[in-house]
Amino acid sequence: MLSWLPIVVMAVVAAMDLTAGPQAGFLPLVSLGPAFAGLIGTWRRTVLIGCAALLLCAGLGVYDGLFDTRRGYTAMASVAGVTLAGALAASTRMRREAELASVRSIAEVAQRVLQRPVPRRVGRLQVAASYASAVAESRIGGDLYEVVVSPYGVRVIVGDVQGKGLAAVETAALVLGVFREAAHDEPGLTAIAARLERTVARDAGGEKFVTAVLAEIHTEENSVAFLNCGHPAPMIIRADRSVDFPPPPAYALPIGMGTLGGDPPRPYRADFSPGEQLLLYTDGVTEARDAEGAFYPLEERAGLLDISDADAALEALRTDIVRYARGPQDDAAMLLLRYRRG
Repeated sequence: MLSWLPIVVMAVVAAMDLTAGPQAGFLPLVSLGPAFAGLIGTWRRTVLIGCAALLLCAGLGVYDGLFDTRRGYTAMASVAGVTLAGALAASTRMRREAELASVRSIAEVAQRVLQRPVPRRVGRLQVAASYASAVAESRIGGDLYEVVVSPYGVRVIVGDVQGKGLAAVETAALVLGVFREAAHDEPGLTAIAARLERTVARDAGGEKFVTAVLAEIHTEENSVAFLNCGHPAPMIIRADRSVDFPPPPAYALPIGMGTLGGDPPRPYRADFSPGEQLLLYTDGVTEARDAEGAFYPLEERAGLLDISDADAALEALRTDIVRYARGPQDDAAMLLLRYRRG
């Protein structure tokens, strides 16, 4: 519909000029055609509309007898000038749109490398993931998650890199790369956390840290082992719809801050049985605030995850968070694991 706007405008101006006569001075308004074309069309189309506007202006000028004075030539100059300006503006806009499309394409590739799709099913586990960036038009950020099927069980990480921007994305990519390798090699979560600690400390030089929770799920034992490095406690929705947030035995420092001392993270276990759900998330979920400054009540909204489809359930929770906070306030990553019956 917008593509016809320049032609419609010129037709309306021509009708007004023919109706009102030359004294009304509508002729220069023919330049609105190429002006609108420059805003919504390509530079070639703008030039074509401009040529049509010049022909229309010349025809109306002759009909009105305006070329006996300067008015006709002034109107023609006005149309020509607007056409040139519109073509230049359209060319600049098209170049910027091409650059933006290239950047978005690169961002999509980076997202696939950084946040690869998690496996939808792992044995008796159904998995769904959600990531929302607080930055408009951004697809990646400093939050991270991964699911790895290892010889030692299904291993999971959800984390949040301190800071924003490209530096946070680089650190997140580094952590994910190390976790993907260590999850296959190391026999325990403590050893995985130690490798992550060395990597982040060496790369960031103590200037960045990562809060994270690691999990190792053993469906044959109906249990899950956690290792929490300064991260929000995971949420388990029991089969009776009660909600549990298993706390760590001691709160450890985030990854990358081990040189400051303190107790190293210690693994701990929690029951995880068929029919139950495990939600790992970043603080962009629990620290979302409403207009009055109240934090998002995750425990109260756990019922949103009762939807049979895991992806739809996680999307319902994400939508509710955005609605509660009236828009994204921080990056928010969520990983939902369902222990299916039978």
